[in-house]
Amino acid sequence: QATLETLAIIAYGQPVTRAEIEAVRGVAVSKTTIDTLLETGWVKIKGRRKTPGQPITYGTTDAFMEHFGLESLDTLPGKADLEAEGLLSDVIPEGFQMPDEEALNGEEMPEDDSTALEETE
Repeated sequence: QATLETLAIIAYGQPVTRAEIEAVRGVAVSKTTIDTLLETGWVKIKGRRKTPGQPITYGTTDAFMEHFGLESLDTLPGKADLEAEGLLSDVIPEGFQMPDEEALNGEEMPEDDSTALEETE
């Protein structure tokens, strides 16, 4: 899931730096996640930001566009399209539960009690 989230952030925000991806996701992005996207050929290094440290920027490739059937980045679904599909709903699905700490992978941290999701009726 981390890889798909990272890919979406790159697709919608390109060119983006690793720090910008992390700011959107709210968690650190592992080197493995970026490497996986580079190896699939869906993401490439676009250049470097002209800021201190000159961080690398990432963007999508023609292979990404072809794989997802996109003619251009303008054809990525917008907020209204995603809402229509129920993908941006703020209602927690019935039966949803936070995973046990043991079920988290190495890139995830347990949610502390102060920010736990409240059940909706």
